[in-house]
Amino acid sequence: MRKLILSINLSLDGFMSGPGQPLDWHLQCWTSEMGDELAVQLAKADTIVLGRVTFSGMASYWPARAGRIQCREEDFAYATMMNSYAKIVFSKTLRSASWHNTRMFRGNPAHEIGQLKKMPGKNLMLYGSGRLAAALISAGLVDEYQLWVHPVILGKGQPLFNQLQQRINLQLQHTKTFSTGVVTLYYRQL
Repeated sequence: MRKLILSINLSLDGFMSGPGQPLDWHLQCWTSEMGDELAVQLAKADTIVLGRVTFSGMASYWPARAGRIQCREEDFAYATMMNSYAKIVFSKTLRSASWHNTRMFRGNPAHEIGQLKKMPGKNLMLYGSGRLAAALISAGLVDEYQLWVHPVILGKGQPLFNQLQQRINLQLQHTKTFSTGVVTLYYRQL
């Protein structure tokens, strides 16, 4: 069975974004070594799962990135994966998407992801997408967590785990520390 893996940037105090949704705090710490790790993890998947807001940002960035010859080979490989992989987008407002290989879903995310996990293929990678992530966590569908913890305390913003109704036990698989102080924690759900 395929696994659903949540990969998300968090502040040290557990926020996905600051007040008003700014994400500048995680971009200031981003390095090529982190991009390399992200590419290694994405290579284990074949489908990207996104909510509307995250999708809109990525769809405006990645298609143009693939054509940039001056980028590093590793960045080009990641951009190629982002653009060629199947993309599943959950939105009640978007009607269509021009980003290659994108399918839109309006239905119940837990049901759709449950069905996708049963299909043959590699893992499903869920990037960001706070409300969608919260719904899938609550439904018990996230198998692994890749938490990119940044050395910043926001004080307020959008928390990742604020909708949980029950405890979720996790097992630490490994960690990776980057030169900027970002630590990635790899957990699997027990």
